[in-house]
Amino acid sequence: MAKYNITEKKEKEAAYRSLVSPRLMDDLKERILDIILIQKKYKDKNYSAKQLAEDLGTNTRYISAVVNVRFHMNYTSFVNKYRIDEAMTLLVDKRYQDLNMEDISDMVGFSNRQSFYASFYKITGITPREYKMRHLSQHPSMRETKKNTRKSKKASE
Repeated sequence: MAKYNITEKKEKEAAYRSLVSPRLMDDLKERILDIILIQKKYKDKNYSAKQLAEDLGTNTRYISAVVNVRFHMNYTSFVNKYRIDEAMTLLVDKRYQDLNMEDISDMVGFSNRQSFYASFYKITGITPREYKMRHLSQHPSMRETKKNTRKSKKASE
């Protein structure tokens, strides 16, 4: 007899999703992208789906429906995707090489390092540190800059 009762997870179809017209969904999709991506609200730790709904003059169910149907994820995953994209850019940018992971996490809108690491790993399959190290190993000039920075710091001490 089987030890575990494993059943396939069924995709639930939320009734409210079908109540939002395709035209309204397209309109809200564009307005959501404008606020989250163009205005960079994803960097705001406290910017919630509720706040987004208020800014758009709608409700959180509509926001949820649009994000689920048009972007195929929930609101948190949607926002975290843009945070991780930005973090990946910062991790390999020479100007930010001396920042630690907490600083990068904070700059892109995560409230703590644990959620940053969890989201980063979920999206990329590797940790932020591993991502940074892989990039450094592929670009020796980045390593040299870091070595030179350390040498000049020691010389000035």
